[in-house]
Order: sequence, then C-alpha cells, then structure tokens
Amino acid sequence: MRAGAAILSGLLVLVWTGGAFAMDAAEQVDDYLAGLDSLEASFQQYTFNADRTQMMEASGTLYLQRPGRFRWEYDKPNKQVILADGKRVYVHDLELKQVSHQSQKKALSGTPALLLASADPIEKHFRVRAIDSTDGRDWVELIPKAKDTDIVRIELGFGARTLDSLIMEDSFGQETRLNFSGARRNLKLEPSLFEIDPRAVDDFLKFD
Repeated sequence: MRAGAAILSGLLVLVWTGGAFAMDAAEQVDDYLAGLDSLEASFQQYTFNADRTQMMEASGTLYLQRPGRFRWEYDKPNKQVILADGKRVYVHDLELKQVSHQSQKKALSGTPALLLASADPIEKHFRVRAIDSTDGRDWVELIPKAKDTDIVRIELGFGARTLDSLIMEDSFGQETRLNFSGARRNLKLEPSLFEIDPRAVDDFLKFD
C-alpha cells in the first residue's frame, strides 16, 4: 500500500511550469505545488526485481485532488484502485470485492504523497537535488528523510514542460518505472472518484 501511494505521488509534479532548473530543484517543486489543485493523467508502469528482471507491466489513470485526495486506477493487468479520501488510504481489488485500508498519515509517511496533505516545504521531508542527465531530460532526485519508509529513492525525469518518467526504488532493491501522458491540470473532478462504494465490497480489512 505504501509503495503504491509513493508511486502515485510522483504525479504531484507532473506538469512542470517550464524553465525546469532556473531555480533550485526543491524551490521549483514548492513553486509548482502552490498552484496545483487537481490533476488527471494516464500512466504505463513497469516493475523490476533487484536483478532488474521485469516482474509486471500495468496501465491506468490517475486522478488527484488537493488537499489529500487521489485515485490511482489500474485497468491492466487487473482492475484495482488505490484511493485516498483525506483520512485513509484504501486498496480496492475489484475482482475480489475486497478493500484493505489504513490511516493516510501512516500509509504516506516518507513518501512524496505526504505533500498532498501538508503545506510544509518539500525539503522538510526530503533531500532534493538536481542530478546529471544522460538523455537530454532534466532529472530531480528525492531521498526521504523518514527512517521507517519502504521507499529509499525517487527520480523524476522532465521533458520540455511535463514529467515524462518516474523511477522509484524500495528497500528491497525493487524498481518501479512509470511513463505519463495526457496530463490535464486544475480541472473539475467528481467527488465520487475519491469515495469507496460499500455496495461493491464484500470484505474490509483494516491494518491499523
């Protein structure tokens, strides 16, 4: 659950405002977050084990509504939703009609998604730096300051005006890469996107 929230939260900086590194990397992220209310984007996800053998390929759509709400909707290979309503994070397996959930504060600790519910500057929770590019894109690295997080490193790769790629490494050496497309910023999203319909669930599993 925590890993899913961390992946999703990379989209906080999905639509860059241009001039990617005219200022300090942390300052640039803080600047962008100040004007972000909502976001919708498509994603392709690739997951690799510690030996960099591909384990999974997935795709879907992200919906983000600040403060504190998001929906990470998987279409392939299985229908699944990771959802935050401002208080709790839910993982909904649509085929099994099963939902597991825990407090949002605990689930998002040490992940960039923490910024959804916090007005703190990014450098309070992460060490942020620009890193050298080998592909013509601008890259930012985020290292969580929290000691109990499963996520050890996140890299964000920016093209001309948008986030093209996100690379995340967890404490087991597993790496997840995402490619984004079709981002739309500050559009009106239906509140029902961030709600679990109890009629579609047979089992609720609480983890705190």
